Parts: sequence; structure tokens; C-alpha cells
Amino acid sequence: MREQIIMKSIAESGIDLFAEELPSMDKIKKLCEFVHSSERNLLAFREQLEANMPKTSQKTFLAMGIGLFILGRNDEAIQKLEKAKDCMEKFIYLAFALRKLRRFSEAINSLQKSLDYQADTLSTTLEKVATYRQASNFDAAAKELKSCANFENVSAEYHCQLGRLQEVQGLYEQAADSYKKALELSPNHQKAFFHLAYRCDLSGDEEAAVDYYKQIISTSPVYVSALVNLAVLYEDMNEFDKACLCIDKVLEHHPNHQRAAMFKKDIESSKTMFYDEEKEKRKDRKNQILETPISDFELSVRSRNCLKKMNIQTLGDLLRITEAELLSYKNFGETSLREIKTILEPRGMHLGMSFEEKQLPHPETVERPVGDDGILSKSIDDLQLSVRSRKCVQKLNMHTIGDLVRKTEAELLGCKNFGVTSLNEIKKVLNNIGLSLRTLE
Repeated sequence: MREQIIMKSIAESGIDLFAEELPSMDKIKKLCEFVHSSERNLLAFREQLEANMPKTSQKTFLAMGIGLFILGRNDEAIQKLEKAKDCMEKFIYLAFALRKLRRFSEAINSLQKSLDYQADTLSTTLEKVATYRQASNFDAAAKELKSCANFENVSAEYHCQLGRLQEVQGLYEQAADSYKKALELSPNHQKAFFHLAYRCDLSGDEEAAVDYYKQIISTSPVYVSALVNLAVLYEDMNEFDKACLCIDKVLEHHPNHQRAAMFKKDIESSKTMFYDEEKEKRKDRKNQILETPISDFELSVRSRNCLKKMNIQTLGDLLRITEAELLSYKNFGETSLREIKTILEPRGMHLGMSFEEKQLPHPETVERPVGDDGILSKSIDDLQLSVRSRKCVQKLNMHTIGDLVRKTEAELLGCKNFGVTSLNEIKKVLNNIGLSLRTLE
């Protein structure tokens, strides 16, 4: 009976990786999406692979290698693929598995070999672009893109890869335009949709992000990352029921998804939190001036750009940074500092005022966390946190890993919508690099 259920699940995809003839690249891609659409499909596919494991033909080695890659078992995938007969599919999936293991040079070589077996030139070139980008070799990625520039305004994938490269280089507006162009050419391009939504989310355009995420899940009902990110946005908007619906959709198909399960608990806690209306009104009145956007004031282009890069968007943000921190930023000099003081002084405010009001010790007196100074100076972006955690650290005006490890668990949990899920995520990524949050004796 169990075997019948498994076979039925696999048959639903309409694609058999172990058929007499290997499915096309497009069909293998659809099979991958089907397998990862639910835990049921994943388990069924895993058992199908195990059943074929004893076979030793070159044809089975190829199918097994591709299947193991789909399951994320990349070391095993490479071993099987290397035993398969040389062909386009072998070298392409070998490159994919090598790339997952960050063996980028070998992945590039494998992609190059696939061209000898009639691999599509544009697709292969764009995979090289993705490989170089992941290896942080942006010049090489740009060079590969330039070689297929004749596909501009023709290929959606070209514009999607261009957007990904622009984004990692900090060219956020250009990246968004590239994703939009990809969607003009292919309205259902899921990767372009997701990265455009994520870019809007990080840029603070929550309304647009919600719209794009909703479009993704309307055509792909179990796109887990889109559903979770949309749930985060709904929770930020205090639309808890909508957030729960998104997470319930994830758990319906992936009942053991730990992050979704923990996030649901956070949402349920948020729904029952005590709300002091009078206290919130007083807080709103107090923060009215502090929430005034920096864009409302006349500043030089240099000052405005520096503040934007430092994620300082309001007067309140300015009160949470010191003169020394501003002056330490690249291209921010005394002239820009005087401009900032001209904004604050008429309002009885000054830089670092928030720290003084909270009676925090001077940064020099705070115990320095144990760790490599080079790591501490790195951007928090290097930790690759989830959208929710990233937003919370931005609200706390933290930019480097050093800023983060000087915070206690209580300080992080005090940030709105920052729950145990985000705390555990941050503790885990810090522990992976030998660091931890500050503790109070």
C-alpha cells in the first residue's frame, strides 16, 4: 500500500527521471519544482532514488546524479555523475552540484564542457554569470553578460541575471528595473518576481513587495520563501490573520518546516499581546518629530547620499549615532557634520542623544566581544539573515557584526516584531563564526 502511494505521488508529476529516455532539461526543472512542493513528494522521490541505487549502468548513474542533486546531496551527486557517460546533462548538473559546494572553478569548467555536447549557448553563458557572481568575481560575470548583450530586450533570464549582478554590486534601482524588464518579457518568471519583491521589501516599499509576493503565490501556491516573507510583511502591518494564512499554507505542504512552525507561534503571541492605547498615543506624540524624514531637510548631495547608505532615514536615526561614527564613514567630513548639527540644534537635539537618555555606557567602556576584529567590522549583510531579522537590526541602527554582538538578547527582543525565531536565527549564525550576543553579569 505504501509503495502504491509513493508511485502515485511520483506519477502525479508526469515526469520519470528513470524512464528509458532521460527527460528534457525543462522537464527535469519542472520535476525539481514538483519534488520540493511538498514533503510528501520529497519523501516519495527519495524512496524512488533509493530503489534505483543498486543499478550500475551509466544511464542510471546519470539519472541518479541528477536526482541526488535535486535532493541537495551534492557530494553523492558528483560521484554518480562522474561515472555517467559524457553528455550535456552530465556536465550541466555536475556544474550545478559543484557550484553548490562552492567549487566555482570546476563548475565553470564543467559548464564549458557542456558546450561540446550541444548545450544551449545562452543558457550556459547565463549559468556562468551566476557562478561567477556567487564566487564574487563580478568582473568575470559582467564580461560573460556582455558576450550575450544581443539578448537584451529578448531574454527574460538575461535581464534576471543582470539584475542579480547589479544587486550584489549595490545598484539597487537598476536591479529593480532589470527584474521588471524580465517580467515584461516573461510575466510568470518566478525568480524575477521573487527578487523584485525582495528588493522592494528591503527598500521599504512594503506595499509593492506585498503585491509582488501575492502574484508569486497565486501561480505557485507553495513557494515557501515568498509565503514566509509575505507573512513577515503582514505581521509588520499587524494583519495577523493574513500572516497566519500564509504560514498555514507552508505547513499544509511542509508540516515539519521548523522556521514556519516557530514563526506561527510568534504570530499567535503577537495577536494576544497587551496593548496600552494611552501609552501608545503618548509614544506617538513623542516620536512625531523623531519620525520626520531626513528628506524633508535641505542637505547637500554628499550628506544625503552618506546618510542613505548608513540607513539613516529620520531625525530619530540621527540621535542614535555619534559624531565619531558619522565622521568615520567614508566621504563624510566636517562640512557634512555641520549640516547635520544645523538640523538638530534648533530642536534642542544633538547626535548620540538617544544613548545618553538611556544612560548607556560610552562605547569605549563596553566590554569588547571576543572575536576577530576583521569579522566585527564586516557588514551585517554578510550574515545573510532572513527579511524579518534584517529589518529588526536595521531598526536598531546596527550596521556591522560588531554592532550586533554588543547587543543583549533583551535589547533585541525589545524591538517590535522581533521574536524568539529571529533571536535563535541570530544566535545560530553568530555561533557559526565563533561569536555571541553580549551577556549581563
